[in-house]
Amino acid sequence: MTAPRPGPTDAYAMILEAIDLGTYRPGDRLVESELAERFGVSRTPIREALQRLETQSLLTRDGRSLIVASLDHNQTAELYVVRGELEGLAARLAARHATVEEVRVLRDMVEADNDLRDDPAALARANRRFHRQIHLASHNRYLVQQLDLVHRSMALMATSSLAVEGRGHIAQAEHDKIVRMIEQRDEDGADEALRLHISVAFTTRLKQEAARREEEG
Repeated sequence: MTAPRPGPTDAYAMILEAIDLGTYRPGDRLVESELAERFGVSRTPIREALQRLETQSLLTRDGRSLIVASLDHNQTAELYVVRGELEGLAARLAARHATVEEVRVLRDMVEADNDLRDDPAALARANRRFHRQIHLASHNRYLVQQLDLVHRSMALMATSSLAVEGRGHIAQAEHDKIVRMIEQRDEDGADEALRLHISVAFTTRLKQEAARREEEG
């Protein structure tokens, strides 16, 4: 078995990316020897990476084993509250500080990602890139750091709201509006558009969970 894709070279980053891409999902057990073989590194950096991920609450103990953590309903709700506030601020600051080139990149992303609207997995990856670009365009390193933490925790959600039928098209329309507000340097509009985007995503996820509980019950 090979690593998800070329990119990060340190053990922490590689395991984190594997969780983010869904290679390892909530409840999956992570074994030092298997990870070392998978990523082609020794067990020492793997052990250190696992300890770091456990400290960040991305992994949890199940007896003597470490498993990928999962979020309960309250944790998910709390995470979306924080995400909405921070993402809205990032959009506001992007409307104020983004360079012409950064705004053009955001527009190009939206146009390119429209081709992925019916491919939830690919769109989810593109969605992460899009939001990360807004974070960087805020030109606030401390905000970027906090949003990185939030998005790491988002990886603990077993499914993407983009998997819901029709959500991809709606999300892309929302992305288009966010970028239009940034292009127009409308700080309030960008903040509001991104907060609404996060709110709709959370509502979609709640409906996903309700449907899943109904099927299980």
